Amino acid sequence: MRRREFITLLGTGTWPLIARAQQLPMPVVGFLSSGSKQSDTLRLTALWRGLNETGYVEGRNVTSEYRWADDQYDRLPALGADLVHRQVNVIAAVGTPASALAAKAATKTIPIVFAIAGDPTKLGLVDSFNRPGGNVTGATTFGTLIVPKQFEILHETIPKASLIGCLVNPLNPNAETNMREAREATGRLGLQLDIFTASMESEIDTAFATFVQHRAGAVVVVSDSLFNSRPNELVALSARHALPTIYQYREFAAAGGLISYGSSLPDAYRQIGIYTGRILKGEKVGDLPVVQATKVELILNLKTAKMLGITFPISLLGRADDVIE
Repeated sequence: MRRREFITLLGTGTWPLIARAQQLPMPVVGFLSSGSKQSDTLRLTALWRGLNETGYVEGRNVTSEYRWADDQYDRLPALGADLVHRQVNVIAAVGTPASALAAKAATKTIPIVFAIAGDPTKLGLVDSFNRPGGNVTGATTFGTLIVPKQFEILHETIPKASLIGCLVNPLNPNAETNMREAREATGRLGLQLDIFTASMESEIDTAFATFVQHRAGAVVVVSDSLFNSRPNELVALSARHALPTIYQYREFAAAGGLISYGSSLPDAYRQIGIYTGRILKGEKVGDLPVVQATKVELILNLKTAKMLGITFPISLLGRADDVIE
């Protein structure tokens, strides 16, 4: 730079502004997940797609801090406190409601955006859907409302199955609601219910062996990051034990599961990416309404049905959003 130009910059005050602009730190998004790096790959891809839509690109104008509990929910409070200590600008709480609850307990000032299956008002995360208030908002797939319908779909598919197994993680904040709805659903349908709770991977194998021992005719796997992060393993267990199983998310049916019924996870994570970007741009988190999933997908896997000797009723095939052949 020429001496005269340098003096001009100093005289106009432009030079300090340029220097300050170059030194401004990038905003930091903290990710708090009850799952693992491996299980969250597709979800985080969708989340970053939403952030990109608002103009944020990781490494260019925003950076990130990741904290995974690896399905050990008791680690979440310390991980959330660490993100608060690092003074991140926004916390994206993902995986299960336990992540969002841990984040909310850790801070009342840093904005929190969640993606959960369940009612955030009943969980105490927000005041209402339209006006969340406080420092928390996000998207919900209403997983607990899905459970009764899953039992109905299984009963329609396998009417001779009088005992239905149900796999639940007792550490999930929605567990009691899920189990209550499972009991009510089987009661209405005149079915027996066999609930098995699993909070670690080794217990999942035991669950399926127990369902077989108890002669369950089919199984409902309730949404939880412990299960959602293992679609291939769960589908393999179902096939090994010849147990017709219904799951919540499309990823399971795509992996060979018999049926999936629920909302789209990528859509929910893309939405919290969009909300995260809007908050970084200055919008107040309490003014952003909780987004509710509007579309529920029914996916049927014909190849798996044939392997299990099952024929889907015409009425169910007609309602399916996708049939995998």
